[in-house]
Amino acid sequence: MAVSKSTNTYNRQNWEDSDFPILCQTCLGDNPYIRMTKEKYGKECKICCRPFTVFRWCPGSRMRFKKTEICQTCSKLKNVCQTCLLDLEYGLPIQVRDAALKIQDDLPRNEVNKEYYIQNLDSQMSKFDPTQPSNSALKSKGASDLLLRLARTAPYYKRNRPHVCSFWVKGECRRGEECPYRHEKPTDPDDPLADQNIKDRYYGVNDPVAEKLMRRAAAMPALPPPEDRTVTTLYIGNLPENITEDELKGHFYQYGEIRCLTLVPRAQCAFVQYTTRNAAEHAAEKTFNRLVIGGKRLTIKWGKSQGRQGANEKNEVAPELEPVPGLPGTLPPPPPAFLHPFPPQMPPPPSRPNDFFNLQHYTGPGWGWAAPAPPGMHYPSQDPARLGAHAHANAPQT
Repeated sequence: MAVSKSTNTYNRQNWEDSDFPILCQTCLGDNPYIRMTKEKYGKECKICCRPFTVFRWCPGSRMRFKKTEICQTCSKLKNVCQTCLLDLEYGLPIQVRDAALKIQDDLPRNEVNKEYYIQNLDSQMSKFDPTQPSNSALKSKGASDLLLRLARTAPYYKRNRPHVCSFWVKGECRRGEECPYRHEKPTDPDDPLADQNIKDRYYGVNDPVAEKLMRRAAAMPALPPPEDRTVTTLYIGNLPENITEDELKGHFYQYGEIRCLTLVPRAQCAFVQYTTRNAAEHAAEKTFNRLVIGGKRLTIKWGKSQGRQGANEKNEVAPELEPVPGLPGTLPPPPPAFLHPFPPQMPPPPSRPNDFFNLQHYTGPGWGWAAPAPPGMHYPSQDPARLGAHAHANAPQT
């Protein structure tokens, strides 16, 4: 007589039957009229190996079909999506969330202990709110700075794209545009992101996606305060369209007393000036790359010092610029005869150069523009080197 490996084969009271899956917004898709197929006890959970109800759907046009991978008990235990196993609140892997909140995983790994643990957990979960996570550590812990910096503020539907067509890679796909798979170059097989395990993601160990996010968090830029202690203004960018001044003041007044708040709706930005420098630094530290309003992550920068800019314009000397290569050099200075100013006893020359009637009054000696060339000198147009020997012979004698 064959003996089953688990009591789940005949003890169907532990099998899971549900009416709707626990999914994140990315896996559910952007179609509000989505249709799902439901298969009762259609698959075993990849974590606890218990049969559960499997849901299958298409999240959108030109997307691949998706289905649930783990049961709802395991999903509530970690507060993750049944399909992608990412946190439902922040959209991050379990390894990143547990590291940020300093949560230790106490889920047993042995098959017998894990089955007993989950059976007791099912009986306890029936007494609590099904919409809340069963893990008490997730309820008590608040959002950390790391989670706020890495959390996604909008769904990432690109994750639902079809897989790469293997026939197109080999050059044998004949479907053309009707092919439901992607005709793109596949990723590098040696890439760590290509080797992902659903159990490692659930238990939060050896997750390449989590390690990539942790490296990104370590390389994120900071917002150092300016050296000028008189600067107490913060620039707020990427604001929602319908935000009001009172709503914006409600987000920033908790960090200190605000002297003035200027909202610029056309540029979707604002300027918040605090009364003290400590309040401005506290607000910049708590809101930089973390504040999200209306589904948008706001841009936080320090304002510029107007007084320092005016002092630099008055006192500092403009730096000397290097000459541009390839340009001709400076022209030589003109002869001294061309630099004589107008004699003070005579009126200035006429404004109209074609007034030949009055030009005879301004052709005396000392007028460079009408005086003849001095002895021993000649004009450029009478240069012997340019005119040649014949021109030099016919040149007027001086």
